[in-house]
Amino acid sequence: MLAQIGVLVAVVAGVSAQATAPAWGQCGGVGWTGPTLCIPGWTCVLSNYWYSQCLQGGPSTTTTSSTPVTITPSSKSSSTTAKPTTPTTIKPTTTKPSTTSVPPTSAPPTSAPPTGTASAGPLGPTLLPGNLWVRAVEAPNFHKYLQSSVSGTASSAVFGDYTTAAQIQLVNGQVVQQLSGGKVLYLNVNTSGVASGATYLPTFFAATPNPTGTFAFQGDGLTWTATGIPRQNIGAFLACGTGVPGVYINLGAYAYMTPAGCADETLNYYNGATAVP
Repeated sequence: MLAQIGVLVAVVAGVSAQATAPAWGQCGGVGWTGPTLCIPGWTCVLSNYWYSQCLQGGPSTTTTSSTPVTITPSSKSSSTTAKPTTPTTIKPTTTKPSTTSVPPTSAPPTSAPPTGTASAGPLGPTLLPGNLWVRAVEAPNFHKYLQSSVSGTASSAVFGDYTTAAQIQLVNGQVVQQLSGGKVLYLNVNTSGVASGATYLPTFFAATPNPTGTFAFQGDGLTWTATGIPRQNIGAFLACGTGVPGVYINLGAYAYMTPAGCADETLNYYNGATAVP
């Protein structure tokens, strides 16, 4: 009897220890079996179909600039946002529509948690001197723009609407999102799935520089290379999910064996020198 009580206490203690996710920890997503509640003061926020994260506080307000170059919507870009078809207890962000998709045959690796928010608000849809927009150029995400899933904060990288497009600079191999107040966020790549044979890697914006690999422009196309991580096409990316799809590094061939729920994309920069087609 005492032995049985001891086992029961150990089981209850183990469950209690897993009851809440830590700050910046994962708290939901396709295939997630861990805790779905966050520690006090933190909220589980839906980033995309495969990843939800414990975040603190709300997003900042948007500011604008008087510089005359202003982005306009593309006639080829879709404004329709799919709604989730499965029930969820995760609180979605109020600044971005929820993301749904056909689940891939094997869920993509989850994004590593950002190390800080560095939030001072996005710069708005008017491009400031020295900055660039980075956008997808293939259907079904033609001219959807690289940005944080929670606008202007450390969160998953997504292809979103032109009105919340991140203003980017490429500095020393880093894709740097410019924020108001002189603060910045860095585009990071979660490479933890490489060891298990992942064919695509999630990206996210964080307050610290990306520790692995180098971003560069080849012509006007964005590339990513990393020592020890072979890529068949260094400019191949994936958009996984619909509405506001997540941004993934494609380690496989472009337009070949594309994972279910994803679309092949290449990313080009745009500096506002000509009208948006």
